[in-house]
Amino acid sequence: MTNKLETASNPEQLKRVVIEPLTRVEGHGKVTLLVDEDQQIQQARLHIVEFRGFEKFIQGRPYWELPVLVQRLCGICPVSHHLAAAKATDMLVGATELSPAAEKIRRLMHFGQTLQSHALHFFHLSSPDLLFGYDDAVRHRNIIGVIEDHPELAKKGIMLRKYGQEVIRVTAGKRVHGTGAIPGGVNKSLSSEDRDYLLKDIKQIIAWAQDAVELIKTIYLEQLTYHREFASVASNSMSLITASGEHELYHGGLRAKDAQGHTLFDHADCTHYEDYLREAVKPWSYMKFPFIETLGLDKGWYRVGPLARINNCDRIATPMAEQRRQEFMQLENGQPVHATLATHWARMIELLHCTEAIEQLLADKDLQGSDLLHTGDMQHRGIGVIEAPRGTLFHHYEIDDDGVVEKANLIVSTTHNNQAMNESIRQVATNYLSGHELTEPLLNQIEVAIRAYDPCLSCATHALGKMPLEIELVAADGSTLSRISKRATGEICSTR
Repeated sequence: MTNKLETASNPEQLKRVVIEPLTRVEGHGKVTLLVDEDQQIQQARLHIVEFRGFEKFIQGRPYWELPVLVQRLCGICPVSHHLAAAKATDMLVGATELSPAAEKIRRLMHFGQTLQSHALHFFHLSSPDLLFGYDDAVRHRNIIGVIEDHPELAKKGIMLRKYGQEVIRVTAGKRVHGTGAIPGGVNKSLSSEDRDYLLKDIKQIIAWAQDAVELIKTIYLEQLTYHREFASVASNSMSLITASGEHELYHGGLRAKDAQGHTLFDHADCTHYEDYLREAVKPWSYMKFPFIETLGLDKGWYRVGPLARINNCDRIATPMAEQRRQEFMQLENGQPVHATLATHWARMIELLHCTEAIEQLLADKDLQGSDLLHTGDMQHRGIGVIEAPRGTLFHHYEIDDDGVVEKANLIVSTTHNNQAMNESIRQVATNYLSGHELTEPLLNQIEVAIRAYDPCLSCATHALGKMPLEIELVAADGSTLSRISKRATGEICSTR
């Protein structure tokens, strides 16, 4: 699992291919490839070149602001940051256990978040490539093309996302950047009117979620060999699980498995994550490189997110999603699935699970409870861990006696996936770039590998389908051999 191409010998003698900029990766990023005289890839790197500094500028702020403040990291998955921060501040205010009403309202909020995010990523961003092929015309290979050719499918995607946003609205107060979770609980219960409003459409939402799983299953199996091999990397995996090993999105212990499916640690205490994980820094990226300490930097990198969660868990609590999980795990006869494009399939299984879990929760009388806030003795250290749609999310805060933040450490899902994305880019570059003329479909292949991880480092993660890219092939003497670029408008320009 070591990235053999990370350090190239005599890089000054190699050609340099650059894809820049990459959007949908929290602002600014690029991919660089070093190519030898035989057109073989010797180095492949994903660079995150924007520094945002959230960990620094929240220092000096009072802890009670954090659940609302940190969610400004993103406009697509703010609920995940909102809840991770709320869980960390629960620990700060000594809330060792939330009331049943507070925990279930938070869980409902998070199921709505995961549902809307998964629907947005699959139907709006990924389905054009999956439905039309990676070399389809640029003007057609986008959500507009899906609406034109598959209007009912597009409608299902829109309505699934809308429903998830409505779940967020009634639990958090707003669809984006709500205020529902507070240190020690929540600020309101779910009214019976809102419960009935959500129950009205839930059967249809579940049916559409089932359709989505069947769609990606059909697409994947129709070209099984290609989907199994494209950008595939054998990796460790990490996720939250329950004490009994069930799939978990809101609260649990950490489980990690190696590439063969052997358990590395199981149900580890999230508040002691530093006993298991370390973060490396490399000079060519502002994004850190987490790894499992016992395995070391070279062998300890891992994946998080839908694929890791499905690989790691023993079962899913809701029946229809569990049936689909069992079918999915037969892809490799019960062994871990490492195909990066299988992440889309895993993502839709989770989407189905969220719809089932929402229906179950809406029948729970605790949602209308009045016991919403628990506190205890103040603590100076708080850690909140949650499974964001893209993977495990850590918020770690330390405060002084006045409740002011002195230290913050955030490990977002895409940071966990940093090395895995680099490995997938290298695999695609080696198999699809080496020896070939630079074309727009080639750029899209690189995008597809990154997109499968649904990297969410800024609101641009879910921009509507126009990723500006540029690849430049430079000779060893510095002269430009060829260049191809795709503008934000989708226009392709090529020079030789």
